[in-house]
Amino acid sequence: MEGKLKILEQPCCAPGAPPLRPSVAETLAARFKALSDPARVAIVNRLAGEEDVCVCQFRLGLSQPTVSHHLRVLREAGLIEVARKRGTWVFYRLVPEAVEQLAFALGGAPRPEGVLATAERTVAW
Repeated sequence: MEGKLKILEQPCCAPGAPPLRPSVAETLAARFKALSDPARVAIVNRLAGEEDVCVCQFRLGLSQPTVSHHLRVLREAGLIEVARKRGTWVFYRLVPEAVEQLAFALGGAPRPEGVLATAERTVAW
């Protein structure tokens, strides 16, 4: 992400939060929806503790096609990404900025890195 500025809106669900722009609400809703399945939460949890994890290491008691489906949902929501490929094996990693955005949206993250307040809105990064 070199050269890109991370921009996060104010927390959406904290007391006194301002209304969200529709595009921001849609992105957040898609990410939270992706986490609505226990298997996907388990995948994110596993990835949170590692730099990357091979698809073969997700032992969730599910068939490989089902695990692949859950990985696709998380990828499409922007929560995980392919870290690398080695032969036929694919390694995934968490997108930390996406998880930080969810935590901040709920008002549960530590402080944002910076805040710019204008008459129209407050933006945190």
